[in-house]
Amino acid sequence: MSASAALFESNVPGLELLGRGKVRDIYAVDDDHLLIVTSDRLSAYDVVMPNPIPGKGRVLTRISLFWFGMMADLVDNQLTDKTVADVVADPELAASISDRALVVKRLQPLPIEAVVRGYLIGSGWRDYLETGTTSGIGLPPGLEQASKLPETMFTPAHKAEAGEHDENISFGDVVDMIGKDLAGRVRELSIAIYDRAAEYALGRGIIIADTKFEFGLDGDGKLHLIDEVLTPDSSRFWPVEGYRTGISPPSFDKQFVRDYLDTLDWDKTAPGPELPADVLEQTSAKYQEAYERLTQ
Repeated sequence: MSASAALFESNVPGLELLGRGKVRDIYAVDDDHLLIVTSDRLSAYDVVMPNPIPGKGRVLTRISLFWFGMMADLVDNQLTDKTVADVVADPELAASISDRALVVKRLQPLPIEAVVRGYLIGSGWRDYLETGTTSGIGLPPGLEQASKLPETMFTPAHKAEAGEHDENISFGDVVDMIGKDLAGRVRELSIAIYDRAAEYALGRGIIIADTKFEFGLDGDGKLHLIDEVLTPDSSRFWPVEGYRTGISPPSFDKQFVRDYLDTLDWDKTAPGPELPADVLEQTSAKYQEAYERLTQ
């Protein structure tokens, strides 16, 4: 797919734009529904890069739909039976975004990121080096970077404002924020979804090192899985054949871009640096390969 086909920002006349996230543009449809358009924007270190990744939004949407289907018996989700053509008046525009947009339920998001870890990497690894714990949970001494954890861990984070970094918090903090029963349900579901997905992915040559989920409540207080699910944007996917401890393993996700950015003299604040064409192309190919390995 050529770079000219990449979508950095959507525009849907006739629908109110509620906001643009790092990747998704959210529009109001009515009191009960939203239109979410997944762009090709890429964020790293919580900064949106100036160059979109061709085809990325379509891949994220397809992967999320795949996992929503697999997890439907565990938890309700945001999906509806409405199509993009049902809510976008311009048929040409509707067709152009139909494979990267979803009409979803209008839900109240919880103020946390439900982070689940199966391996010690990223901020979990940094916390461990400093304190021997992650999210307040003690870990055995002597673990290496990318070590498999003794058990799947729920290590939540507090959602930051736009441009800020999410903050790792303890389960006790989650209880304080949303209540004991709901916090317990979110932890239980997050671990169950991760464990099912991790076992499935391993059979297709992918280690899901960690991931983050988002949940929302409907008007009756019923919990729903929302946003994206187990994508290369919200997860670390490692090819089994490249995995070893003591390093940050090669990946199918945006860690490839982070590793490139780490070679630059950039302070990890906006604006982000321009990404070279080969980084864009290789990142696009990695996302596509992850999708194909998982779903075909």
